[in-house]
Order: sequence, then structure tokens, then C-alpha cells
Amino acid sequence: MFFLFCYDKEMIEINNLTESKVNKALIKETLNLVLKKEGLKESSIISLALVGPGRMRKINKTYRHKNKSTDVLAFVEQKTALGKYKIGRLEKIQGLGEIIICPREVKKNAKKFKVSFEKELLKVLIHGALHLLDYNHEQSGKKAIEMAQKEAEYLEQSL
Repeated sequence: MFFLFCYDKEMIEINNLTESKVNKALIKETLNLVLKKEGLKESSIISLALVGPGRMRKINKTYRHKNKSTDVLAFVEQKTALGKYKIGRLEKIQGLGEIIICPREVKKNAKKFKVSFEKELLKVLIHGALHLLDYNHEQSGKKAIEMAQKEAEYLEQSL
């Protein structure tokens, strides 16, 4: 299934390659919340793919050299010198990148952490969005704490 949302000059493309049902409106609202709170003023595009564990393992192995599935990966868009793109009738937009989520891994983690699937899905969605906005918890302990605080704040506001 393929969905394309266009709102408030942001575009979110969702490609669900699984049988998992997701709340598209809540995904849209959550990503809008993160982008606005982070001060993004330009129009933006984010792609979101929901994949099975086999595909996620292959992607993780190819790009992170880890031969296992994971809950979320984020890939920042390769930008032109200006960092912007022009698509159709839209004015200049910023391609932020792609978030890839494995719903089966999200379900496992939700069970492990005793939270709902929806809450865990939003947590990894926010995590991926923050990576697209240049947050990186692997750089330092300070950066990890900052990112975790943002995740918790945005998750609380989105539920």
C-alpha cells in the first residue's frame, strides 16, 4: 500500500510493505509536531517505509554491517549544494530523508517494555525523525541524553 499526505507544506510518504495496520493520522500529527518543535520553517519531505524483519535485516546488514533486524533506521537525504529540491508546483522543499520501521520488532519491544504498540511505534518514529534532523545518540553521552529527552518530550505531547 502506498499513501502520500500533503499538509502544511510538509509531505510524508508512507510505504507499508507489511500487514500491520498503522494510524496514519497519528503518524502525520507526530511528525508535524517534531518538525514544528524543532523549528523547521521550510517545506519538507519525509519518506516512511514499514518493512518486515527479513528486509530490515538486509538493510541493516548493508548499511550498518549488523546482520540482524532492528526496529528503526533513518537515512538522511543526500542534498544538493543548496540542500533543496523543487517538485511539481511546490516551491523549494527540503528532503529530510527516509525512516524505515519494522512493525514486528516494534511489537516485540512494546511487549518487552509493557507499552502499547502505538506508543512504541511513535517512539521509534520520533527517534528516526530526530536522526533526520541531525541528532545522533552515538556521538557522545551528552548527545544521547539530549536526544532521549527530546524523544520523551515529543512522545508525551503526541499521545
